[in-house]
Amino acid sequence: MTDTPYLAVDLTRLESNLTAMARRCADLGVALRPHAKTHKCIEIARRQIDCGATGLTVATIGEAEVFAAAAEQTGCRDLFIAYPLWVTAHTGARLREIARAVSMRVGVDSIAGAHRLAAEVARPDTHLEVLVEIDSGHHRTGVAAEQAGQVAAAAAAAGLDVVGVFTFPGHGYGPGSARAEAAAAEVVALRDAAQSLRDNGIDPRVISGGSTPTVEFAEAGALTEIRPGVYPFNDAQQVELGSATVDEVALTAVTTVVHRSRSRVIVDAGSKILGADRPEWATGFGHVLDSPRARITALSEHHATIDYPEDDDPEGPARIPDPGDRIEVIPNHVCTAVNLVDDLIVKGQGEHSLSWRVAARGRNS
Repeated sequence: MTDTPYLAVDLTRLESNLTAMARRCADLGVALRPHAKTHKCIEIARRQIDCGATGLTVATIGEAEVFAAAAEQTGCRDLFIAYPLWVTAHTGARLREIARAVSMRVGVDSIAGAHRLAAEVARPDTHLEVLVEIDSGHHRTGVAAEQAGQVAAAAAAAGLDVVGVFTFPGHGYGPGSARAEAAAAEVVALRDAAQSLRDNGIDPRVISGGSTPTVEFAEAGALTEIRPGVYPFNDAQQVELGSATVDEVALTAVTTVVHRSRSRVIVDAGSKILGADRPEWATGFGHVLDSPRARITALSEHHATIDYPEDDDPEGPARIPDPGDRIEVIPNHVCTAVNLVDDLIVKGQGEHSLSWRVAARGRNS
């Protein structure tokens, strides 16, 4: 028996989620380029490619190095660093090395950034495709849609191969109608950005966007590819947003109760296993899998405080676990939780446990 706390993957649910997303993309007529920063795992990347993904998205050069080195294992030879890189001599050399092994795309969102990228990677023996990042409403990185053509033209003039535009509709991570509104804003921004490239003599062959919360509202014909990340596992955020059900959650933290005081228990999975993310609209620091009315009210490094409903709750008494009992907790944000562990323990293997290494853990630069 594996010592707690650890992250467990339900293989049946994982494979169902992978299949469902591949089917959704096929129905939309768009390519699927999932974001591997969620799982950072070679085995899951291979399953995504086997389900029809055309390539992988990553967040950092370090993640790209891991998946480029694993190209034979995953079958993936097409990577996109969906980030506006500021390239130095050292990072440029790393990019050139990756581009010798696999097809590479990178992001830019400024003329200065494009010039810096070109200075380090525009070589006769190096081919990188470039996408201009657009701010479609998240207000983090990216240029306004109408400025995309200027950035693209400057990048092309510097010797870069500009093939399109991309965005991240991160403002879809909100309650109510936020997901639908973000998806609609994404379509408008990307269409305007694509036209801005055309106005500057550049063909936007790639129009890339999407996220797990907004895929449900994606519009056929508006994008050429989508880049959801969380969907293989889902998490408590997706459940609260309505983009996944509890039955579609494929990753949980298995944890042991170490203390109980009436209806309050303490478990051994704190912020160093669950991550500390809690959006203002979230009901707690995660969900207890088998007790939806329980609330994770506090985290410290190695403790989570869980309050169960009192016995006089109108919906009936809840079964409160005792010290020594194991329970499963759904992390709020699975991407940060996975980055905290070395291995994922895979359920669905009969009596034998299987572990998958989190190969790109900590590859943040």
